[in-house]
Amino acid sequence: MSQTDDLDDSTAPLIEHLAELRSRLIRAVLAFAVGIVLAFMVAEPILQFLVSPIEQTLRELGDPSPTLQYTSPQEYLFTLFRISMVFGFALSFPVIGFQLWRFVAPGLYKSEKGAFLPFLIASPFMFLLGASFAQFVVTPLAMQFFLGFADVSSIFAGLLSQATGSDVPVDVAVVPETAEGVKITFFGKVNESLDITLKFIMAFGLCFQLPVLLTLMGKAGLVSAEGLGAMRKYAVVAILVLAALVTPPDVITQIILFTVVYGLYEVSIFLVARVEKKREEQLRAEGFYDDELDGE
Repeated sequence: MSQTDDLDDSTAPLIEHLAELRSRLIRAVLAFAVGIVLAFMVAEPILQFLVSPIEQTLRELGDPSPTLQYTSPQEYLFTLFRISMVFGFALSFPVIGFQLWRFVAPGLYKSEKGAFLPFLIASPFMFLLGASFAQFVVTPLAMQFFLGFADVSSIFAGLLSQATGSDVPVDVAVVPETAEGVKITFFGKVNESLDITLKFIMAFGLCFQLPVLLTLMGKAGLVSAEGLGAMRKYAVVAILVLAALVTPPDVITQIILFTVVYGLYEVSIFLVARVEKKREEQLRAEGFYDDELDGE
């Protein structure tokens, strides 16, 4: 066989892998596009859900008609499209994950398949758990902290109270007089308000990936439970810095984030210890584990 034939034989598997990768990517992109279209159809209700912590906070502070505004013609459309991108990816992730799995599975051993698949399932679940925690716990606390500094009663509420009981027609807007100072009123922009909410969702969703990441690294032998335990004091400092960066300067919110992430760190140590125990039992059953050497 000539050298040219050897090159042709080695090139054929590469071409097959590239063709397989192309087909998987096309299917993933098509699923993403379908997810964007489906999410765009319900983007406005999703936006209402995402800004509901702001609405609830404003109502609690006395605003009977919470209002968000946009200041450019395309801003609201781009906001809806941004929501469609994020939630379209969430809708299409099962298909994208399945295509990724089908591409890498033929190159894995049976034991590696059994180790990788649970993490592929656990990762989106933990992200959803973190995102829910951000939406229902962290964002309301942050909005109460931010909006609590100002008199956020809407100018429309002032106009309504001014016109009630007077002879002013309801279709005429009259700015109420103030005795002193200026009236500080919240006129939030849609895209900026959504940006805060999405940042919290992404930050907590990624933080909740900590047990998945460390357990996978423990399964690969990159970290150990003993090593993670020895790094506790450094982990505490890192988590405190993280809490200061991704949360508003509110002690309560920072304590909540620190407690949750440090709890996930301890859970990760427990999971890595279980992985190491199972690996030790398997090696002992196969006769590769030396108890005397381990005792030394």
